[in-house]
Amino acid sequence: MPQPTRVLLWTDSTAAYVEAIKAAGLADRVVVDTLSRKEKPSAEQMAGAEALMAFGAPPGLLPRMQKLRWIQAMTAGVEGWLGLPDLPANLPLTCARGTHEESMPENIIGALLYAAKPFGVAVENQKQSKWVHTVAQPLTGKTLGILGIGAIGRHVARIAAVLGLRVIGTRRRPEPIEHVDEVLPPERTPEVLARSDFVLLLLPATPETDNFVNAARLGMMKPEAWLLNFGRGHTINDEDLVQAVKNQKIAGAILDVFRQEPLPAGHPFWTTPGIIVLPHIGGPHPRRDRFVAKLFAENLGRFLDGKPLKEMVDRKAGY
Repeated sequence: MPQPTRVLLWTDSTAAYVEAIKAAGLADRVVVDTLSRKEKPSAEQMAGAEALMAFGAPPGLLPRMQKLRWIQAMTAGVEGWLGLPDLPANLPLTCARGTHEESMPENIIGALLYAAKPFGVAVENQKQSKWVHTVAQPLTGKTLGILGIGAIGRHVARIAAVLGLRVIGTRRRPEPIEHVDEVLPPERTPEVLARSDFVLLLLPATPETDNFVNAARLGMMKPEAWLLNFGRGHTINDEDLVQAVKNQKIAGAILDVFRQEPLPAGHPFWTTPGIIVLPHIGGPHPRRDRFVAKLFAENLGRFLDGKPLKEMVDRKAGY
């Protein structure tokens, strides 16, 4: 009988993952070690672990894990893993892509409604007991442009279509997508920017997308358009966005992700009228551990059986 596979769960709440392993019928095939994020793996854990699930790892650790044959990242973004100078070249890395498909689309639609409807203005007027009649802008007939249509973008498009929005967007490998009227290659981004009333950024963090939304691309947008970023903070040139909003080149921006989190108290995003700062609420879900645990357990079964893993990271693409 083969020896059980050593699995290291390096996260603070491990109950959902242990339960998922049991529910998948894998408990007898593995030995599970658990470790809180503030702790460091012991010499024994590093020497024995064949599979690792974690948010990240410090430089110098992975080369010491000689038996490690698979990493499951707990987030969809993997720029931290790919930025490690000593990430073994042929070590399989999978991500938690798709585990935000319930929470993030709802929160993005909430941001769209906030931009189009005068709820925020009404709240501020209420503080002063002011009755100010305003007319809400309809979403019906407007165009939502999504840069980086993936799993989240598909769900957003489905809901947006119900609200009467026309959806267009870009994708590295264009293909027809239900509820999306046009899927264009990235080189046609200027066309998407020019036609959209709302521009949603769902781009990954890669060298190609760093500062992607700069003064030139902001200048391609409609003056009445809103920018929404629920992808990665590095995709926006912060100063260019502040100037674009101040100079009314665009109507405003709703931002959920930033280059540095928490956003520093002195950052101009806090005080620029027309820029709404959200404290990275897009993806978190009260039961998110269950979603990630389900993916992890399925991948663990595939790993033990020598089958292809789900949500494999394309290192060349950066996600």
